[in-house]
Amino acid sequence: MDVFVIPVGPDRYELYCEQPFTAEPQSAAAAAGVFGRIKQRFEDLLRRAEQWEPPDADSQRGLFSRFQDTAMAWVAERVAEQRLLWNLRRETVVTAAHPDDLPIAEVRAIVHRALQQDLERHQYWVWVDGLLFLVTFVVLGPLFLLIPGIANLPAVYFGFRAVGHWYSRGGARHGLRSVVWEGRPCPPLTELRTATSLPPAELDARVHDIAARLHLQNLATFYERVIKASL
Repeated sequence: MDVFVIPVGPDRYELYCEQPFTAEPQSAAAAAGVFGRIKQRFEDLLRRAEQWEPPDADSQRGLFSRFQDTAMAWVAERVAEQRLLWNLRRETVVTAAHPDDLPIAEVRAIVHRALQQDLERHQYWVWVDGLLFLVTFVVLGPLFLLIPGIANLPAVYFGFRAVGHWYSRGGARHGLRSVVWEGRPCPPLTELRTATSLPPAELDARVHDIAARLHLQNLATFYERVIKASL
């Protein structure tokens, strides 16, 4: 698995990867349990989101189809955000591509800080969303049972978030405790760091150029989202 240490400022970095999400193999006994079924449905949804493509803007679609498109777009965005941590749960050796003027010890320190922050954040949200899932499931569940064909959307929403944070928490913890991190100098990432002071239009063009050279299809979108989040 390749992870890119992306410079988003003179001394600020974010971890990024584009490896598609792959589900863990699950025994028949595990899949038959309650948690096994929840996990199976979650991973089925993630696979569908990986393959989903937005419909044409001029296509004529009904209200329910538009709602499904909006929901799948939201899920696909969550997959893009958490792909690294979700895949990291099964890795033993990971290659970190990094600016070529960073020593490997500093690269590992950057990775460790990022994963530690992810671990603390996702541990918090596992409890918050897990509690909200239980509340919406217990309180609203009987009401939705009276309306055939209508899903308990609040419970589905918080359930998805809780499981997603659980996966992310597991990936961050595994990356800190069990993964061996190797380095690979990547000169284009050094160029990207020096470009962070450019005007927005020039920076955008440089990011797209470097993304094309590294064959990272969604790097420009990731970079823009990270920069906007920091403003």
